[in-house]
Amino acid sequence: MTYSAAETPSLSDRLTEAILGIIRDQDLGPGDAIPSARELAKRFELTTPTIREALRKLEATGAVEFRHGSGTYVGPTINNVVLANPHRPPITKQSVLQLIGARLVIEPAVAHQSALSRGEENLERLEAAVTNALVPPGGPAFALNFHVELAAASGNPLLEEVVGSLLKVRVREQQQIRQLYDNRNRDHEEHRAILDAVRAQDAPEAERLTREHLDNIRQAVAGADFPEMQS
Repeated sequence: MTYSAAETPSLSDRLTEAILGIIRDQDLGPGDAIPSARELAKRFELTTPTIREALRKLEATGAVEFRHGSGTYVGPTINNVVLANPHRPPITKQSVLQLIGARLVIEPAVAHQSALSRGEENLERLEAAVTNALVPPGGPAFALNFHVELAAASGNPLLEEVVGSLLKVRVREQQQIRQLYDNRNRDHEEHRAILDAVRAQDAPEAERLTREHLDNIRQAVAGADFPEMQS
């Protein structure tokens, strides 16, 4: 393939692809060590700073991670289908509403499937996650996220990954949502109702309640005072 000048990948972009190729070829997974910048520099016959620039790009997306005094390792998002934008565009009211809109398309259908497919372990994890809604914004983070666990109950790992990745890469928008939809008791009650429908394997009700829950959030955000732009 011939690239125009505007389309030709930069050296740094080509290096990130090459490093990802090494990870794939060696079948490395999250937490596995990868060759050091010095080793990669020798392999590609480039300077170490050039390699580090490519590694920093991969670090920004979570594909690799640096551990001080230890080395470079495969990051937790290496297999994710959605990755963070390292340039971190500013948050706007529109971007927050776009996140909710995307979730409204995805999550009600996921809840429908989860009600049909959930197992006992899924119900236990949802039960543990349902109290997260009571944690005030800025409070301690929980290991289990209700909406990710709801997707996990669908039995489709890709759906779990899509929902989890979406919330992770738009974490600042998600934090803003929690600030604006600040009725913790209502949030908890809505999660509880969804869990009850999933437990009863009432798929239409689980779908309806999830859509209603997200629409309540959308309305709260749409009606809130919001600065035009945040850094």
